[in-house]
Amino acid sequence: MTEVRFVGGSRPETASDAGGPGMLRAAGAAARLVWRTVPGGVLGYAGCALSAGAAPVAIAWVTKLVLDDLTAGAALSTLLGLAAVLAGTSIAIAALTQFEQYLRGEIGRTVSLAAADDLYRAVERLRGLKRLEDPVFLDRLRLAQQATIGPAELVDGVLSTARGLVTGLGLVVSLTVISPMMTAVVLVTGIPMLITELRLSRQRAAMTWSIGPTERREIFYRGLLESTEAAKEIRLFGIGPFVRGRMLAERRTADAQKRRVDRREAVAQGGLALVSTAVAGAGLAWAVAAAHQKVLTIGDVSMFIAAVAGVQAAIATLLTAITQTHQQLLLFGHFAAVLEVEPDLPAPPDPVALPPLRRGIELRDVWFRYSDQHPWVLRGVNLVIPHGRALALVGLNGAGKSTLVKLLCRFYDPTRGTILWDGIDLRDADVSTLRQRTAAVFQDYVEYDLTAGENIAIGDIGRLADREALRAAARRAGVHEVVERLPRGYDTLLTRMLFDENDDGDPSVGVRLSGGQWQRLALARAFMRDRRDLMILDEPSAGLDAEAEHEVHSQLREHRIGVTTLLISHRLGSVRDADTIAVLRGGVVVEQGPHRELIAAAGVYARLFRLQSTGYQAEAAEEPEVGSGPELVRSPEASGAAGFVATDSR
Repeated sequence: MTEVRFVGGSRPETASDAGGPGMLRAAGAAARLVWRTVPGGVLGYAGCALSAGAAPVAIAWVTKLVLDDLTAGAALSTLLGLAAVLAGTSIAIAALTQFEQYLRGEIGRTVSLAAADDLYRAVERLRGLKRLEDPVFLDRLRLAQQATIGPAELVDGVLSTARGLVTGLGLVVSLTVISPMMTAVVLVTGIPMLITELRLSRQRAAMTWSIGPTERREIFYRGLLESTEAAKEIRLFGIGPFVRGRMLAERRTADAQKRRVDRREAVAQGGLALVSTAVAGAGLAWAVAAAHQKVLTIGDVSMFIAAVAGVQAAIATLLTAITQTHQQLLLFGHFAAVLEVEPDLPAPPDPVALPPLRRGIELRDVWFRYSDQHPWVLRGVNLVIPHGRALALVGLNGAGKSTLVKLLCRFYDPTRGTILWDGIDLRDADVSTLRQRTAAVFQDYVEYDLTAGENIAIGDIGRLADREALRAAARRAGVHEVVERLPRGYDTLLTRMLFDENDDGDPSVGVRLSGGQWQRLALARAFMRDRRDLMILDEPSAGLDAEAEHEVHSQLREHRIGVTTLLISHRLGSVRDADTIAVLRGGVVVEQGPHRELIAAAGVYARLFRLQSTGYQAEAAEEPEVGSGPELVRSPEASGAAGFVATDSR
């Protein structure tokens, strides 16, 4: 099972407290991304938006002229000319609208793709595990994923603002010609609307940030209900209603916060709509009265109605665009924060070349804890893995074995102390070089939804096309025959999750392996990284039956001859032939030495070994005798955890 440790400090209360870039920096980052990606599309979109903004002003003026000319008895040719202008403007608006929608979609697709690439490049630059085990960073990353569409939305918001300004200014000038007083009234009503919309936008952004942990838990419970791995226990234990209840409870909690924000928005925007309607009604009554008194012409009334409605619509568009841009900038701040996040592993300014291992790896007074709020996992470990020799690390669960593996791979740095590679501190070397020199089988290996060949080639992806290397690694792991018998051999997809509707019902498209077969596939993945300086084997035979375990360890003993190896296993019979066995207890090495010396010392290792071997002998003694020959009894002194000796039971 994957070990997850949450590290890091306390969670900021609001999005604005989260330490991301400011609004201006976020806007600058978004602008640079958009301009770098689609400069031509943005210019075209801007042209369409500004033209579309000017069109309502032109239509209002032409409509006024038509009505005034009609009442004045103008010539038919003049009226037809104005009608042609109206028709042409309407056609142009329709064409511009369609072209603008196309450009908007193209900008959105292109920029979102580039944003996703930038985001996950930034995640790749995090060479350790600290950030990915920090729930605050994970919430920020989830919002950053949502914000990959943000730059395109920002372009739309900015250009919508520009379009609204063009329309609004044109109509304000037109309305001022008719009634400066009504112009002032309409503009004044826009001020509380702007303040209210900005406040609502900040509340929504803060709500999105605050419900992050709730939504993360909902996703977790939903994942359990959808998971093949969890389905067996959920169905056997009948805990589906329990998990579903937890999921729905988290959803209700998040929905309650969203509902409160929605209610505030409904009340505020409803009140603003009433004010706008009252202003428009009062203005219409004034215009009608003025026309009745021959102060305004019919065309003036038409212009006034269009201008008031247009100005209010332009203000509404402006407010929507501004609040949309404001909210997207708040969201994009998380995206920019991930791009600017400090490295979780400090890189040396001038890395020391890491030579091929010749003397060995030394852990010197290594202390480690996952954060200042966590207890110490390692407490002054001193250990040497000599070059070309095998060191076995044993201990109870929680002793710190897997943490030590993380330090050797430099997923974390020691809190105190040093790890030396032929005398070179790992922190002074390039981490990529270290990992290129390391092969590993992790206890929590990944079952990739890829083909069998790709699952093996993950160990050295540059050799994906080298079928002979794939087959050789599979043979070493004892899984070649299994893969060859699959419907499509090494090209068989090891999942039923990725087929399309044309493959539905075809059993050869996706195949699921057993746990032991996956274990061997993970081992083959490590064998792809042959000729590496360090081999880490963290429970390489977990989940295998006794015969398969014996076979795997026999192959590993042959493969690791002359290879510097760290071997971790709870089955002590499988580590007894290591050159040195170190016992980790409470984060400290309490014993180390060869198997026979530790047995003779009658310490922790001897006690654990005898507990396991006694269990094996007790199981064998309970088995019924077969025939009249000697009885097979598991022996602690036999090679491997599945070793046997013959005893005469007669």
